[in-house]
Amino acid sequence: MRKNYFDNCKTSQPAPEVIDAMMPYFGDKFIFPANFVLGGSTAAEELEGFKKTIADSIGANTSEIHFTGSGTIANNIAIKGFLSENAKHGTHIVLSVIDYPDLLTNAAFFEKSGFEVTYLETDEDGFINLKQLENAIRPDTIMFMTTFVNHTVGSIQPIRKIREILDTADHKIVMHVDAGQAYGKLPINVNELGIDLMSISAHKIHGPQGVGALYQRKGVMLGSVIHGINRLDNHQTGAVSMANIVGFAKAVELTFRDFDQNVNHLRELCNYLLEKIEKTIPYTLLNGPRGKGRAPHNINVSFDYIEGEAIMLMMDMAGISVATGSACASQGLKANYILMAMGRNHEQSHSSMKFTLSRYNTKEEIDHAVEKLAEIVKELRSRSPLYNKE
Repeated sequence: MRKNYFDNCKTSQPAPEVIDAMMPYFGDKFIFPANFVLGGSTAAEELEGFKKTIADSIGANTSEIHFTGSGTIANNIAIKGFLSENAKHGTHIVLSVIDYPDLLTNAAFFEKSGFEVTYLETDEDGFINLKQLENAIRPDTIMFMTTFVNHTVGSIQPIRKIREILDTADHKIVMHVDAGQAYGKLPINVNELGIDLMSISAHKIHGPQGVGALYQRKGVMLGSVIHGINRLDNHQTGAVSMANIVGFAKAVELTFRDFDQNVNHLRELCNYLLEKIEKTIPYTLLNGPRGKGRAPHNINVSFDYIEGEAIMLMMDMAGISVATGSACASQGLKANYILMAMGRNHEQSHSSMKFTLSRYNTKEEIDHAVEKLAEIVKELRSRSPLYNKE
């Protein structure tokens, strides 16, 4: 049975070049990166080189990059580290109701700890309310958090405009950005955008699972979140996986080698997919914006009268991997919180399907997937009491 994979939001297939680059670090190149011994010094120099690869891709300095065990760990180090270290300057946080769970759960944690949190609303396409952001800024606001590309509907938040709004305050407001779905899909220069803290992840760009990175602008102070022996980094203490880090760096190298070509390929595939779905299957609704306001790899569509979970399971049985709703919320049978915040009803939320593509997908795979999808939707609607068969 052929397997077509359209769930790259959750994780992506490691590139063959990534796996090849990692293999020596499971064998001969096992020595821990440390100075004073030949093998360790060589590994330490390599580690700095890998940091530079990441830093160059976002316009940062090597000293501003910290490797972590995942994007989620990077988010936690950034948010908890900053708020715990800087609470004396203020205890007010701003984010939106459609942010990634890492951000929302951290905000809830600090809200229980005595901080005040303002949650911004969203419009029907998944863009946060900038007027509310302007009105939310207070003398004690110290952090704004946002998800660069919405993980469910692909909306691209206007980071530069947000920075301009934050800069209207008479004090510094630090901006933390979860760029897990944006990195490698959009051009990101942290200085041009005014980003202070940013998390990224390797396995979203054909790198290995279990490694991420945190960008920390020089001068932004973070308290310790993970305590232990400080071997290489004061934020994530203890050992590091050199194999994962070299895999991350190789994935970055491959992604940015032909960046524009990769992005244009993704957008072309997604436009083709959406056009095929809308031409082939009636009663569909695109969730999120059309065009350049949407990330190039994400298509989210609701299919009226049926459940997304049923579509996902039947597609999986046909050898096609897709997602329903949010990848981090779909284990529960609750309506997707992002789609509900955008004004979708329960039926539209439950019937949503998310296709996230990669450079390894092809139009032939899309043709096959849409053909199967049309058959499954037709069958499920024939069983649905909600569907008017006339």
